[in-house]
Amino acid sequence: MDAFLRFGFAAIAGWLVYLSYEPHGYFLLGIAGIALFYLALAPWRTSRPSAGYGALLGFTHTLFCYLFLLPWVGEFVGAMPYIALSIFLALYGILTGVFGVLVARWRYGFAAFALVYVAVEFLRSSFPFGGFAWVRLAWGQINGPLAALASWGGPALVTFAAALAGAGFIGAVQRNGRARATAAACAIGPLALGLLAGLGVHDVESGQNSGTVRAAAVQGNVPRMGLDFNAQRRAVLANHVHETQMLADATRNNPLDLVIWPENSSDVNPFADAEAAALVAEAVDAVDAPVLVGTLTRDEVGARNTMVVFDPDTGAGDYHHKRFLQPFGEYMPMRDFFRNFSDLVDLAGDFKPGDGPGVVSMGGVNVGIATCYEVAEDPAYRIAVRNGAQILTTPTNNATFGFTDMTYQQLAMSRLRAIELDRAVIVAATSGVSAIVHPDGTVSQHSEIFTPAFLVEELPLRDRVTPAVHIGSAVEWLLVIAGLAVAVTALTTTRREYAASGTQLEQR
Repeated sequence: MDAFLRFGFAAIAGWLVYLSYEPHGYFLLGIAGIALFYLALAPWRTSRPSAGYGALLGFTHTLFCYLFLLPWVGEFVGAMPYIALSIFLALYGILTGVFGVLVARWRYGFAAFALVYVAVEFLRSSFPFGGFAWVRLAWGQINGPLAALASWGGPALVTFAAALAGAGFIGAVQRNGRARATAAACAIGPLALGLLAGLGVHDVESGQNSGTVRAAAVQGNVPRMGLDFNAQRRAVLANHVHETQMLADATRNNPLDLVIWPENSSDVNPFADAEAAALVAEAVDAVDAPVLVGTLTRDEVGARNTMVVFDPDTGAGDYHHKRFLQPFGEYMPMRDFFRNFSDLVDLAGDFKPGDGPGVVSMGGVNVGIATCYEVAEDPAYRIAVRNGAQILTTPTNNATFGFTDMTYQQLAMSRLRAIELDRAVIVAATSGVSAIVHPDGTVSQHSEIFTPAFLVEELPLRDRVTPAVHIGSAVEWLLVIAGLAVAVTALTTTRREYAASGTQLEQR
């Protein structure tokens, strides 16, 4: 009976964690999900799970979360890739379950569990092929106080705080004496620190601004949904030109400083196609401001996913080649091997990564860029801020995912990045959701999905560099190393216990 209850708790816990992500955004359920998961792993008066059963619980917990979280992956290619990805990612949960069971036996195991959780999340977000950082626990905390901790240690610190709060709550219920007091502090402390970290840090009137910029995001929309939307490339470009002309009419008496178009807004390369170049120039002249255009280019290295600045006076200027490419989408690792399982691999592109500074100059404003998938990767925006970015943009193309949750999950990442880096973020999407995000992570306006729109706002420019930029990577490595040390200690301790029990049996 206990085994059945533990299994049910692990599954429900995964679903609760899923509900913390956008568009649901119930951040407390993320912490509650971790608490219930830790309860499933912890010893009860009536039973103590084995490490092997912990592996099953860890796999179950993560699988239930990802099966709810990631259906957008298979929106137009069928369920197989999405289910396969969910199962693969859930394999990492085996490590969380095994070591979670072992450390939960310790008096202060609730604290050790949080370190194990962060270490496994790091592995999942890094390996193989750059990992899949989309499923980090931190993204589900964007609406809660823990999000403010991002400015001190990035998403890794937020994940650690959420895991510590959840496990600490169970520790406070299960333990007694000093351990109970410590567990209660672990449950309440992160939330209190988050509230303190958020007090006044991002106040627009705090004197942190180095000026303002009047900026716009353009969402031209696509002719139709699905993987073949790019067959309508010229129509997509024409849509963005038309919406920019509408923007120009609306702002004629209040000029703009810069305009952001989405990723893939001009997949007809304006450097190779005269008609596309004329259309882009028409839009830039109409709005009379620098426009950041998403296009596809090619150089001696190969195909590039590129954002290029077009200025009404000087023409094409700075550019950003996407540095962090999406595996199995923008490029196909081990293509010949995976073709043995499915010919869907040939839908993946063959783009080459860039290595630039992550910053472009638009009318004298330094704009940091993380194109679509890059927003999930810690170094993308940190590199940009270190190179002088005063404001950030996430140009993205979500048209291939229809009316799914994908675009809302991605917007949550841009919001957490805004807090982490103390910068406003302009999200420009081909089909939605486009949004204006302030440095405190709040969204002041946003578009609807598959609706032409433009968003205009006066936004702050910032030069301040947060601790997360300086030490965020070091904080993550310290947490991960501590988690690995906990795992090694748990293995060593368990082996000694087995050896001691074997010796006692022999003596009998």
